[in-house]
Amino acid sequence: MRYFRDVEYGHEIIVVNDGSTDKTADIVRTFSCSFPSLKLINYRKNRGKGYAVKAGMLAARGDYKLFMDADNSVTIDAVEGFFKEMEEGESDVAIGSIALPDAQAKEHAGRHRRLLGSISKLLIRLLAIPGIYDTQRGFKLFSRRAADAIFPLQKIHGFGFDIELLLIARRNGFRIKELPVKWNNPAGSKVNARAYVDSTVELAKIIWFAATGKYDRMTRRIRSTQRSPRFSDARSYTR
Repeated sequence: MRYFRDVEYGHEIIVVNDGSTDKTADIVRTFSCSFPSLKLINYRKNRGKGYAVKAGMLAARGDYKLFMDADNSVTIDAVEGFFKEMEEGESDVAIGSIALPDAQAKEHAGRHRRLLGSISKLLIRLLAIPGIYDTQRGFKLFSRRAADAIFPLQKIHGFGFDIELLLIARRNGFRIKELPVKWNNPAGSKVNARAYVDSTVELAKIIWFAATGKYDRMTRRIRSTQRSPRFSDARSYTR
């Protein structure tokens, strides 16, 4: 929130509390008294990261909609370069990547995670999204037009949802730009070997949904009559 004290554009921050058992919801409610742009979506049952991100992005009203991991593995100031790409380039979706030459990555997880991650990236490129080298960074910016068409079609609630969003975007003609980021993965991450197995199962479901036409129909949300902020930042906290 310190970052937003100095910005000149309208903004909102949406925290999605995905059934966490700590004091996350209480802390957000306390801070929202001093920061009216801070909003909370709270539910008691853990529904999955994909579900939490979808809830936040569908609630967001900004002309640009960002979702990012709450652990700040990519810090919010990186969004400035993403804005520039969206405004000066020809992209509808800009995604953070550590697979590009100018990216920086600090990985505190075990060697098994790096190996599984490499295998997963190869499968994703071969089977779902050719040409995208890193689909899984939790830092993605969407134009409102793209977000309002993509997120209603999202079906995956687990960690594989990133793959699904990008496949939906591409199938519906939205342009995706991969941008290098500085990524610091803190110790204690909840992404374990089981998560990679689950994501592989979800990848198979995504391929099936695509083959059966589940992602092909564009949808348009009814827009609010309220004035929209320029920027929405949706963050998810999971158990």
